[in-house]
Amino acid sequence: MRLTSSLLPFMAVMAAVVVASNYLVQFPVEATLGTLNLADLLTWGAFTYPVAFLVTDLANRRFGAPRARLVVLCGFLVAVALSVWLATPRIAVASGSAFLAAQLLDVSIFDRLRNRVWWLPPLTSTVIGSCLDTLIFFGLAFSAAANVIGPGDAFATETAPLLGLVALDLPRWVSWALGDLAVKLVVGVVMLAPYGALMPVLQRRVLS
Repeated sequence: MRLTSSLLPFMAVMAAVVVASNYLVQFPVEATLGTLNLADLLTWGAFTYPVAFLVTDLANRRFGAPRARLVVLCGFLVAVALSVWLATPRIAVASGSAFLAAQLLDVSIFDRLRNRVWWLPPLTSTVIGSCLDTLIFFGLAFSAAANVIGPGDAFATETAPLLGLVALDLPRWVSWALGDLAVKLVVGVVMLAPYGALMPVLQRRVLS
Protein backbone atom coordinates (compact mmCIF):
# COMPACT_ATOMS: atom_id res chain seq x y z
CA MET A 1 0.00 0.00 0.00
CA ARG A 2 2.83 2.37 0.92
CA LEU A 3 4.58 1.77 -2.38
CA THR A 4 1.41 2.13 -4.44
CA SER A 5 0.26 5.33 -2.74
CA SER A 6 3.71 6.92 -3.10
CA LEU A 7 4.07 6.14 -6.80
CA LEU A 8 0.45 6.63 -7.85
CA PRO A 9 0.68 10.42 -8.41
CA PHE A 10 3.69 9.93 -10.68
CA MET A 11 1.91 7.19 -12.63
CA ALA A 12 -1.27 9.25 -13.00
CA VAL A 13 0.56 12.34 -14.25
CA MET A 14 2.66 10.23 -16.62
CA ALA A 15 -0.42 8.61 -18.16
CA ALA A 16 -2.18 11.98 -18.51
CA VAL A 17 0.81 13.57 -20.23
CA VAL A 18 1.25 10.77 -22.76
CA VAL A 19 -2.45 10.51 -23.57
CA ALA A 20 -2.64 14.27 -24.12
CA SER A 21 0.47 14.19 -26.30
CA ASN A 22 -0.83 11.27 -28.39
CA TYR A 23 -3.98 13.23 -29.10
CA LEU A 24 -2.33 16.60 -29.74
CA VAL A 25 0.37 15.21 -32.05
CA GLN A 26 -2.35 14.66 -34.67
CA PHE A 27 -2.87 18.43 -34.99
CA PRO A 28 -0.32 20.65 -36.74
CA VAL A 29 0.10 24.17 -35.39
CA GLU A 30 -2.02 26.15 -37.85
CA ALA A 31 -0.21 29.48 -37.70
CA THR A 32 2.33 31.48 -39.65
CA LEU A 33 5.48 33.19 -38.49
CA GLY A 34 6.34 35.67 -41.22
CA THR A 35 6.57 33.52 -44.34
CA LEU A 36 6.96 30.33 -42.31
CA ASN A 37 3.95 28.01 -42.12
CA LEU A 38 4.18 26.31 -38.72
CA ALA A 39 1.89 23.51 -39.89
CA ASP A 40 4.82 22.29 -41.99
CA LEU A 41 7.06 21.69 -38.97
CA LEU A 42 5.21 21.54 -35.69
CA THR A 43 2.39 19.72 -33.90
CA TRP A 44 0.83 20.61 -30.55
CA GLY A 45 2.09 17.41 -28.96
CA ALA A 46 5.62 18.81 -28.83
CA PHE A 47 4.58 21.20 -26.07
CA THR A 48 3.21 18.56 -23.70
CA TYR A 49 5.36 15.48 -24.19
CA PRO A 50 8.59 16.79 -22.53
CA VAL A 51 6.71 16.88 -19.21
CA ALA A 52 6.96 13.05 -19.27
CA PHE A 53 10.73 13.33 -18.88
CA LEU A 54 10.24 15.65 -15.91
CA VAL A 55 7.98 13.08 -14.24
CA THR A 56 10.45 10.25 -14.90
CA ASP A 57 13.39 12.25 -13.58
CA LEU A 58 11.56 13.35 -10.44
CA ALA A 59 10.52 9.74 -9.75
CA ASN A 60 14.11 8.63 -10.36
CA ARG A 61 15.46 11.26 -8.00
CA ARG A 62 12.92 10.37 -5.33
CA PHE A 63 12.77 6.58 -5.49
CA GLY A 64 15.71 5.42 -7.63
CA ALA A 65 15.91 3.76 -11.03
CA PRO A 66 13.92 0.55 -10.35
CA ARG A 67 10.88 2.50 -9.09
CA ALA A 68 11.20 5.01 -11.92
CA ARG A 69 11.04 2.14 -14.40
CA LEU A 70 7.86 0.97 -12.69
CA VAL A 71 6.35 4.45 -13.12
CA VAL A 72 7.29 4.36 -16.81
CA LEU A 73 5.80 0.89 -17.31
CA CYS A 74 2.51 1.67 -15.57
CA GLY A 75 2.17 5.01 -17.32
CA PHE A 76 2.91 3.26 -20.61
CA LEU A 77 0.23 0.61 -20.16
CA VAL A 78 -2.50 3.05 -19.16
CA ALA A 79 -1.53 5.62 -21.78
CA VAL A 80 -1.44 3.15 -24.69
CA ALA A 81 -4.82 1.70 -23.73
CA LEU A 82 -6.42 5.16 -23.60
CA SER A 83 -4.58 6.36 -26.71
CA VAL A 84 -6.17 3.65 -28.84
CA TRP A 85 -9.48 5.26 -27.95
CA LEU A 86 -8.42 8.93 -28.20
CA ALA A 87 -6.10 8.65 -31.18
CA THR A 88 -5.61 5.79 -33.67
CA PRO A 89 -4.10 2.32 -33.22
CA ARG A 90 -1.11 3.35 -35.34
CA ILE A 91 -0.46 6.44 -33.22
CA ALA A 92 -0.81 4.31 -30.09
CA VAL A 93 1.73 1.75 -31.35
CA ALA A 94 4.17 4.44 -32.44
CA SER A 95 3.78 6.39 -29.24
CA GLY A 96 4.04 3.33 -27.02
CA SER A 97 7.19 2.08 -28.72
CA ALA A 98 8.86 5.49 -28.66
CA PHE A 99 7.76 6.25 -25.12
CA LEU A 100 8.99 3.00 -23.63
CA ALA A 101 12.38 3.09 -25.38
CA ALA A 102 13.02 6.78 -24.66
CA GLN A 103 11.86 6.78 -21.04
CA LEU A 104 13.80 3.64 -20.11
CA LEU A 105 16.89 5.17 -21.73
CA ASP A 106 16.21 8.36 -19.76
CA VAL A 107 16.10 6.36 -16.51
CA SER A 108 19.43 4.66 -17.24
CA ILE A 109 21.25 7.85 -18.24
CA PHE A 110 19.87 9.78 -15.28
CA ASP A 111 20.92 7.02 -12.88
CA ARG A 112 24.48 7.00 -14.25
CA LEU A 113 24.76 10.77 -13.76
CA ARG A 114 22.82 10.91 -10.48
CA ASN A 115 25.71 12.23 -8.40
CA ARG A 116 26.84 14.92 -10.82
CA VAL A 117 25.83 18.60 -10.69
CA TRP A 118 22.04 18.76 -10.20
CA TRP A 119 21.06 19.94 -13.70
CA LEU A 120 23.24 17.50 -15.68
CA PRO A 121 21.25 14.25 -15.15
CA PRO A 122 17.83 15.65 -16.20
CA LEU A 123 19.24 17.72 -19.06
CA THR A 124 21.36 14.95 -20.58
CA SER A 125 18.75 12.23 -20.19
CA THR A 126 16.00 14.46 -21.61
CA VAL A 127 18.02 15.54 -24.66
CA ILE A 128 19.09 12.01 -25.59
CA GLY A 129 15.69 10.53 -24.75
CA SER A 130 13.89 13.17 -26.82
CA CYS A 131 16.04 12.41 -29.86
CA LEU A 132 15.31 8.69 -29.64
CA ASP A 133 11.61 9.29 -28.98
CA THR A 134 11.29 11.58 -32.01
CA LEU A 135 13.09 9.15 -34.32
CA ILE A 136 10.95 6.17 -33.33
CA PHE A 137 7.62 7.96 -33.04
CA PHE A 138 7.59 9.88 -36.31
CA GLY A 139 9.13 6.99 -38.23
CA LEU A 140 6.37 4.63 -37.10
CA ALA A 141 3.47 7.09 -36.99
CA PHE A 142 3.81 8.84 -40.33
CA SER A 143 6.37 7.30 -42.68
CA ALA A 144 5.09 5.38 -45.70
CA ALA A 145 7.47 2.54 -44.83
CA ALA A 146 5.46 1.88 -41.66
CA ASN A 147 2.04 1.74 -43.36
CA VAL A 148 1.92 -1.95 -42.47
CA ILE A 149 0.98 -0.84 -38.94
CA GLY A 150 -2.12 0.96 -40.15
CA PRO A 151 -3.46 3.52 -42.65
CA GLY A 152 -1.12 6.43 -43.27
CA ASP A 153 -1.73 10.16 -43.04
CA ALA A 154 -1.84 11.59 -46.57
CA PHE A 155 -1.05 15.12 -45.36
CA ALA A 156 1.99 13.90 -43.42
CA THR A 157 3.47 12.09 -46.43
CA GLU A 158 3.00 14.95 -48.89
CA THR A 159 6.27 16.52 -49.98
CA ALA A 160 7.08 19.99 -48.70
CA PRO A 161 10.18 22.18 -48.30
CA LEU A 162 12.23 21.06 -45.31
CA LEU A 163 11.11 23.08 -42.28
CA GLY A 164 9.03 25.10 -44.70
CA LEU A 165 12.16 26.96 -45.80
CA VAL A 166 14.82 24.72 -47.35
CA ALA A 167 14.33 23.71 -50.96
CA LEU A 168 14.41 19.99 -50.24
CA ASP A 169 11.15 18.27 -51.05
CA LEU A 170 10.80 15.70 -48.29
CA PRO A 171 7.72 14.20 -46.64
CA ARG A 172 6.09 16.75 -44.36
CA TRP A 173 6.50 14.45 -41.35
CA VAL A 174 10.28 14.91 -41.53
CA SER A 175 9.83 18.62 -40.91
CA TRP A 176 7.33 17.82 -38.16
CA ALA A 177 9.91 15.58 -36.51
CA LEU A 178 12.63 18.23 -36.61
CA GLY A 179 10.26 20.97 -35.48
CA ASP A 180 8.84 18.86 -32.67
CA LEU A 181 12.33 17.88 -31.54
CA ALA A 182 13.40 21.52 -31.38
CA VAL A 183 10.40 22.40 -29.22
CA LYS A 184 10.91 19.33 -27.03
CA LEU A 185 14.49 20.38 -26.37
CA VAL A 186 13.47 23.94 -25.51
CA VAL A 187 10.67 22.76 -23.22
CA GLY A 188 13.06 20.21 -21.71
CA VAL A 189 15.41 23.04 -20.74
CA VAL A 190 12.49 25.00 -19.29
CA MET A 191 11.53 21.92 -17.25
CA LEU A 192 14.82 22.29 -15.36
CA ALA A 193 13.15 25.09 -13.39
CA PRO A 194 10.38 22.97 -11.79
CA TYR A 195 12.85 20.09 -11.41
CA GLY A 196 15.25 22.29 -9.48
CA ALA A 197 12.43 23.71 -7.37
CA LEU A 198 11.05 20.27 -6.46
CA MET A 199 14.38 18.48 -6.02
CA PRO A 200 14.92 19.51 -2.35
CA VAL A 201 11.65 17.89 -1.31
CA LEU A 202 12.14 14.84 -3.52
CA GLN A 203 15.55 13.63 -2.41
CA ARG A 204 15.96 9.94 -2.92
CA ARG A 205 14.02 7.73 -0.53
CA VAL A 206 14.21 3.94 -0.73
CA LEU A 207 10.88 2.17 -0.42
CA SER A 208 10.55 -1.24 1.10
